Amino acid sequence: MDEMIYLAMTGAKQTEYAQAINSNNLANISTTGFRADLHSFSSAPIEGPGVDSRINAVVESYGTDFSQGAVASTGRDLDIAIQGPGFIAIQAADGTEAYTRAGDLRIGSGGLLETGSGRLVIGNAGPVAIPPNSSLLIGSDGTVSVQPIGQGPETLATVDRIKLVDPDTRLLAKGGDGLFRLPDDEIADANASVRLTSGVLEQSNVNIAKTLVNMIELSRQYEMQVNVIKTSKENADAAAHLMRVS
Repeated sequence: MDEMIYLAMTGAKQTEYAQAINSNNLANISTTGFRADLHSFSSAPIEGPGVDSRINAVVESYGTDFSQGAVASTGRDLDIAIQGPGFIAIQAADGTEAYTRAGDLRIGSGGLLETGSGRLVIGNAGPVAIPPNSSLLIGSDGTVSVQPIGQGPETLATVDRIKLVDPDTRLLAKGGDGLFRLPDDEIADANASVRLTSGVLEQSNVNIAKTLVNMIELSRQYEMQVNVIKTSKENADAAAHLMRVS
């Protein structure tokens, strides 16, 4: 009886973990450039004394879905999306270099270019600084050009170039802030083959229908495991009653 309760309890706990991953994906269906987290159930034998016949279902997070999300046109000069593989280099909260696909850029305090979440965009020599201007243009190679105030539209001055990288996605790990990093704080080299499109944004790559179906399936699975626990208690009570009667 104890084994039955233990298996149901651990299964319910692992289902809760899987539901947390799935719910996080669902909560980020509108997050620009978001990459869905992946998980799967695997079998893990229970070690220890007794018969080696009991198996636990264990949830394992096995990385991130790096497939490209849909691209939506915005017409905004500071909105960019990467064509194909690649990432935008930004400065994380702890000052280290991290990578993102979110291209909802803006000019923050001090004229520094940053993402919609407030992370500074890295250029050739640190954060990209934007001087006062009449208009701004981001080229397909990440080059940032501005039209100085008082100058005609034919006058464009190159300010900096956004650092674009294309590291091996098998080495990237997603942090709690949703940013990607290389192991041991390694820094990826700029890659000239990565290309941008201006005036568009890449949406989340979460499959809404699949995520909702997973949520329903996990809820039913959790309910069945809880019912097993209840049944175990009822069986234990019935057995105790029979012992008292005898």
